[in-house]
Amino acid sequence: MHYGGKILDATELAHWIVDVISDKQGADILMLDTRPVSFIADYFVIATANNERQMQAIADEIHKQLKQRSILPLGIEGTPDSGWMLLDYNGVVVHLFSTALRDYYRLEEVWAHAPVVVRIQ
Repeated sequence: MHYGGKILDATELAHWIVDVISDKQGADILMLDTRPVSFIADYFVIATANNERQMQAIADEIHKQLKQRSILPLGIEGTPDSGWMLLDYNGVVVHLFSTALRDYYRLEEVWAHAPVVVRIQ
């Protein structure tokens, strides 16, 4: 993946996405290294948005900045009004949740064996 003229690996991309979410005031940001426990993706980035508008703003900013660098998602699922969005950037899968759905799905528990790389509360 290219970023500013250089190729990003999944680790760099995941850290970059964490920074974008943090800049947009996402809450309880968690980056998990899923390589030891799954072949689905190298990293999961999980975050909570305070409302639908913020969730859309976070998703839009990630998409906009990566598109400028010719990095497109493999897929986007969910909508802000559903309380959950998934952005699949191949090696990095981003889960954006409302507080209620994050508490309900508890991905941190499902992926408890994945090492925590970053946690911003």
